[in-house]
Amino acid sequence: MAEPFDTLLQVQHHDTTIDQLRHRKASFPERAELATVEAERATLAARADELRGQVEDLSGRQSVLEEQIAASARRRHEIEQRMLSGGVSDSRDLQAMDAEVHNLSERQALLEEQELALLEEEEPLDVALAANDTKMAMLAIEAERLLRVIAETERDIEDEVTREQAERAAVAAGLPSDLADRYEQLRSRLGGVGAARLVGDHCEGCHLTLPSMEVERIRHLPPDEFATCDQCGRILVH
Repeated sequence: MAEPFDTLLQVQHHDTTIDQLRHRKASFPERAELATVEAERATLAARADELRGQVEDLSGRQSVLEEQIAASARRRHEIEQRMLSGGVSDSRDLQAMDAEVHNLSERQALLEEQELALLEEEEPLDVALAANDTKMAMLAIEAERLLRVIAETERDIEDEVTREQAERAAVAAGLPSDLADRYEQLRSRLGGVGAARLVGDHCEGCHLTLPSMEVERIRHLPPDEFATCDQCGRILVH
């Protein structure tokens, strides 16, 4: 293998390494884990909203009952005070007032039972909401951990990419401009690989077998003349 083709393969090696690093940056496992955690957090957040909505509905109904209970208690107290004051002497009026006090007491007891039922209905919702909040807090901690890992890994990978790019630039400076341009054109449309070795009768770029006559033709080319794979079009270094 003669210059500048050994240099070209070195450039290709650096480009492949850079591509691999960028792929690694985009696809390392913590990214998928973070996506799963964020999806779980979104599900739990929706569940929390649902639970809070139910609790708020029950709380609203409890508030209405509490107002009704307080109104009944006030009304009963007023009637009882009038009965005790001696200001009402007519027996029929007293009987009517006593009946109203009795009805108010029954109504208040019924309202209090309804309020208790609402409280009992709310209790498991409060427990579920607390458990949901605990899970969300744990997931938030895990998300922060994953973000730190991702940031650290990205920094490490970017440092490697920077080093590879610097080494690549130093090597690529030795390529003739026409060969470099051809290589870049091929690399851009052939998945990042613009040059490959011819090993036996196989192109290492596409891993296909070249016809024997083509292989013989390439073998007899001058050392400084490059060939291209008739299967994939990549520059073949022989």
